Amino acid sequence: MRAFSTEPGYSADFFLVREFLVRINADRVRTPGFLWGRWEWQFTLPFLDVGALDRIGVWEDADGRVVGLATFESGPGEAWLVVDPDRRDLLPAMVDHAVEHLAVDGAVRVMVPDDDAELARLVASRGLVRADAGEPNAVLDLAGDLGYALPPGFRVRGLEEPWDLRAFHRLMHRGFDHSGEPDWSELDWRRSSTQAPGQVPELQVLVQAPGGDYAAFCGTWLWPGAGYALVEPVCTDPAHRGLGCGRAAVLEAAARCRDRGAGEAYVGSGQEFYRRIGFRPAPGGTWWRTP
Repeated sequence: MRAFSTEPGYSADFFLVREFLVRINADRVRTPGFLWGRWEWQFTLPFLDVGALDRIGVWEDADGRVVGLATFESGPGEAWLVVDPDRRDLLPAMVDHAVEHLAVDGAVRVMVPDDDAELARLVASRGLVRADAGEPNAVLDLAGDLGYALPPGFRVRGLEEPWDLRAFHRLMHRGFDHSGEPDWSELDWRRSSTQAPGQVPELQVLVQAPGGDYAAFCGTWLWPGAGYALVEPVCTDPAHRGLGCGRAAVLEAAARCRDRGAGEAYVGSGQEFYRRIGFRPAPGGTWWRTP
């Protein structure tokens, strides 16, 4: 076991962990709540506590391959434990690392997949208690009907076409229900959020309104040759809700992933919106916390 690198950004350790997350889900999706796209997405955002990266624990085998990860998403105080299915003997040490190194003022919450009874027993043995909150997941079968309709004048397009950064920033600000105008000094990180190493511009889908405003967005993460995609993030400008724009963005992005070989698309959400467009529940997780 060792600490993750203190080097911010897309470091060598970042890529080692990403390869691990790709590898353990290659034959089937084992960690729907923490796929490689979630790991990469968190590194695109300004909320990541880069000063605490060395509190992330990494376990490697004799060949230098990552086989275990105890990490936070934005910062310490929460933990996700991801392990190679052949090295679940590491779980006790990973739980101990989370409790000792990922806590803030002695408090930490650990995400436990609902289908992992062994991990639930381990965190309980360390004194953690099951919380009421959790994280649902859902999955869409891409062999189904991915058709959609848009009002006249609206169109779908990807970020491979020339796009307006300010209009995109405004959509993401308003689409996640923030009031007023966005902070225009944040344009640099907003641009970087679309330029992660594994992002494919064609799979980042916008719905554009007749006047040119951006109405909705769906980002998707698809590893070349993988049978699954991750949907993240999705939003619709309040001025264009109720028109089918969000549905169109998600289903168009899903169809583009299907055309590249994906058979399923996962999303970390239990919102009714996703159920209505064909997603069904997938194994989720529950937080276990220090009392």
